[in-house]
Amino acid sequence: MKNFNKKVKERFENFFEWVKGAKLVELKTCNVKEDPIRPELDIKFRTSHGRKIYGVKYKKEICAIMCFGFANDIPKTVDELDLMTKDAHLQSTLRDQKVGKIAIAYTVWSKKKGGGKLIVKEAFKKIKKSNHLNRLITLSPLTDMARNFHLRNGAFELQVNKETQNFEYKI
Repeated sequence: MKNFNKKVKERFENFFEWVKGAKLVELKTCNVKEDPIRPELDIKFRTSHGRKIYGVKYKKEICAIMCFGFANDIPKTVDELDLMTKDAHLQSTLRDQKVGKIAIAYTVWSKKKGGGKLIVKEAFKKIKKSNHLNRLITLSPLTDMARNFHLRNGAFELQVNKETQNFEYKI
């Protein structure tokens, strides 16, 4: 029993060691085939006007990835996200201001235990510090897994759509 407790303690300490040393970084690319949610969305889509990819980096390894679009309205589909982010980008260019006031997270995945929760937490902090973003909304698939993940991590259900569901993290 003593050895078991020691191993549990070591695993717990190792987990928190990597979490403390991890940081949120903007990525220029990612392996879209690793994305369990939206692998059909290519890099061009993920990095087009009004969209960004973020990762949680620990040492030299990316442990989790989250893709965002920045819009002024809440999309119900990926096609709406595409149109809304392009529109927000165009409006911001014309008005010489930041792109969109709502961060729309449309996919997140983890390569390391705890990475998904950590990237949500770090993205939340970054958005909260932003001077132009006022909401963090998801465009999630209609799955219990997505629902449970977001509810467990502090979001509330905003709406259920025909093909997706939106959750909001209060800023």
